[in-house]
Amino acid sequence: MKNEKKKLPIGIENFEEIQSAGFYYIDKSYLIKELLENWAKVTLFTRPRRFGKSLNMSMLKKFFDINGNKEIFKHLKIAQETRLCEEYMGKYPVISVSLKGINAQTYEKAIEMTVQLIKGEARRFQYLLESSRLTEYDKKAYTALLETDVDEGTLCSSLKVLSELLEKHYGKKVIILIDEYDVPLAKALEREYYDQMVIFIRNLFEYALKTNDSLKFAVLTGCMRISRESIFTGLNNLKVLSIADVQFDEYFGFTDEEVREMLEYYELSDHYEDIREWYDGYQFGKAEVYCPWDVINYVDDLVSEAKSQPKAYWINSSGNDLVKRFIDKADKTTRNEIERLIAGEAIDKQIRLDMTYDEIDNNIDNLWSVLFTTGYLTYTKISENKKYSLVIPNNEIKEVFKLQIQECIRC
Repeated sequence: MKNEKKKLPIGIENFEEIQSAGFYYIDKSYLIKELLENWAKVTLFTRPRRFGKSLNMSMLKKFFDINGNKEIFKHLKIAQETRLCEEYMGKYPVISVSLKGINAQTYEKAIEMTVQLIKGEARRFQYLLESSRLTEYDKKAYTALLETDVDEGTLCSSLKVLSELLEKHYGKKVIILIDEYDVPLAKALEREYYDQMVIFIRNLFEYALKTNDSLKFAVLTGCMRISRESIFTGLNNLKVLSIADVQFDEYFGFTDEEVREMLEYYELSDHYEDIREWYDGYQFGKAEVYCPWDVINYVDDLVSEAKSQPKAYWINSSGNDLVKRFIDKADKTTRNEIERLIAGEAIDKQIRLDMTYDEIDNNIDNLWSVLFTTGYLTYTKISENKKYSLVIPNNEIKEVFKLQIQECIRC
């Protein structure tokens, strides 16, 4: 392989690093244009893990941030939208946090981790202490966010307080980005402090997203849509865009055309069929997409060793507890349905796109819904009575189901 080829961004979710260091990048910058044209005060994108959510959030931060680097966008599609760029690029203070690291054994430890997360983001704005537009009382409120012992009340209102101070300093409303918003809830369910975490997340979001007059707009991402009644109570300005929605369907995951272009660039077009069979097959809205994590990792392996075989990169990036949990609850009918899926058939199921994490184990139908929303299953069509025709998307996921079935039979 020729040395001048661009490096592949394995595990890199920092948009500016990818652009500045010259990594290979599939341009998803029109996400910004569509987001602004289909305005919502709060937008939630739900997609399976490893489908580019964090990278897209990093792109949004770099585009809107008043202290951002505009140069990194000059070769991207969004730069062609001159009016839009003049109006929005680098024009807003941005608060950006990721909750994916909140993985604690106890509620108390989870709160400690969240305190450190908020403090880390607040430290970016230390220039507020010198602001002539902030009163001494305002500066004390900011300093409270940096204290070692932040109480839970201060923590719940922290994003709102920071928004108010930034608006006062800049005279502009604030954009809030919250990545992987549901991870703390999933971890809390596993460790049996779910009810406490629900109350905390609800309070945090209510302050930041519902009663925040300093908010321009907010974007959230996660794997699952948690029901409005659970943590989005009273949030009437929430727009949810799931894997079943047509809007934004091509901005998470790689399209077939994008994969073909990547393979052509690296002179690997003869591996197209393998990549399609192993990593394609996900239906998002009207778009059929590949898992980006898989494609990038396999292309990287092929660049190093032309005889590399496809692997289960996506599955191996985290445990398969969800599939095990599903099969543990499966009765004879369900196991027969799994066998049909492995054989390449479709099964029709009523899918819930929103639920609470503690409802997952209530019945087997809820687990079908979770397998769908988290990427273990995809759909080919939706019937008039709202039933989804579910299928296994590709060879990688089929291997997981085969392995788990075999383990179950041996037990």
